[in-house]
Amino acid sequence: MTLEWMPRDNEKKDHMLHTDVHWGNDADAPCVVYEKRPLTSPEGSVVEGLNVAWIRLNNPRQYNSYTTEMVKGVIAAFENSSLDRSVVATVFTATGPYAFCTGGNTKEYSEFYSLRPDEYGQYMELFNHMVDSILACKKPVVCRVNGMRVAGGQEIGMACDLTVASDLAIFGQAGPRHGSAPDGGSSDFLPWYLLSLIHISEPTRPY
Repeated sequence: MTLEWMPRDNEKKDHMLHTDVHWGNDADAPCVVYEKRPLTSPEGSVVEGLNVAWIRLNNPRQYNSYTTEMVKGVIAAFENSSLDRSVVATVFTATGPYAFCTGGNTKEYSEFYSLRPDEYGQYMELFNHMVDSILACKKPVVCRVNGMRVAGGQEIGMACDLTVASDLAIFGQAGPRHGSAPDGGSSDFLPWYLLSLIHISEPTRPY
């Protein structure tokens, strides 16, 4: 028995959660820039109707450290790219050659969050949501790294599916030197990376 008798609504739904209120452009730094670029084939021709989402941290004067508003911009961008039927992959990158991201904005930490533990707790809720939005993105996420990817920047980078790095890329976790815990999950991500490297480096054994 078929269901041809059942009425159907064939108009596509808009599943986007966010508008562009949390994004900006180059002149708006510090901000997050979100754009969709047409997907191209290996031959260089545009694939009609398909896009790659580009999420760019835009705060080069402060080595692309993320402010509170930028954290919200990353969340909004990843959630929209995950829900966008035209997006097939997501590139996470940053402005300039010197840094992908150096973590949270220490100027904002010092001037606003210091001595305000409740406010900082709310900020950390946003930060953890940012990491979760990367992990939960249903599209492959490529971290495109120029320069430094350290501290919180390393954590959000490790949440991506894979990384493409320039020859001048630097990876590190600065927190342990200063008594700062890796709240974004580095202590969870690192064993996965190490086990993957061990698995790759071991010769195949016959069973």
